[in-house]
Amino acid sequence: MTKSNGENPQKTQVKVSLMGGHRLDGATLYERTVTASLIGGADVDLTAVDIPDGAELRITKLSLIGGVRLRVRRDVRVEVHGLRLGGVRDDGPDEPGGPTVRVDAWGLIGGVSVVRV
Repeated sequence: MTKSNGENPQKTQVKVSLMGGHRLDGATLYERTVTASLIGGADVDLTAVDIPDGAELRITKLSLIGGVRLRVRRDVRVEVHGLRLGGVRDDGPDEPGGPTVRVDAWGLIGGVSVVRV
């Protein structure tokens, strides 16, 4: 994951496709990532990423059909926002502190599934 310091503005990575989803992992993610597709989900693996306590990683998913499958460590808080038909499946920590991944999922069909390892 590419980090920004106080001197450099945060970079935003944008991935676009008409059909087919995106596979993202920690080595290729910026602090802000936008993935957009007409049909296709996003498979995001952050298990190997060392996100510092108090830091926030933001992923925005735009699609007509397609959800998000997110893999994170057990101590990472996940916040899900947006509008979509489909639920959110997550049994993660609710206590404050620690790193946070914010998922903004906008779409017609597709949920957000969080897998903790």
